[in-house]
Amino acid sequence: MKFRSRKDTLFQVISFGISGIFLGLIIFHLFCSQPFKDDLIGVFILMLLTACLLLWVYFDTKYEITVTALIYKSGPIRGQIEIERINEIVKGKTLWVGLKPATARNGLIIKYDKYNEVYISPENNDLLINELLKRNNRIKIKSH
Repeated sequence: MKFRSRKDTLFQVISFGISGIFLGLIIFHLFCSQPFKDDLIGVFILMLLTACLLLWVYFDTKYEITVTALIYKSGPIRGQIEIERINEIVKGKTLWVGLKPATARNGLIIKYDKYNEVYISPENNDLLINELLKRNNRIKIKSH
């Protein structure tokens, strides 16, 4: 079963705001009468790569539950967790540090193994939790 990531206003403002500013500066300098200075080319390449990364994360963040695993994809961040290894899910809390393939706040913190955790933000937290519980009913659910 596939789940899209919820996108909140904060992430949209950051993604499109920074990308728009960077791309606008690059386009302005492309059409400016003065040629590029050699010392600015590296800055423009870095701005273009940053804008592309932000847009890639925005448009390519999703989750999938297979028979045995939870698969997450968020731009270049990709991975999977065996559902049997998941021992707890914290619902409605935001993880500010760590692995965060998410585009919204108030998502799910998936705790697995002894100390590992990943933060995701599906469009519907309850639906994803129910699908995981169908495959592993020993998962503890904590609401925050």
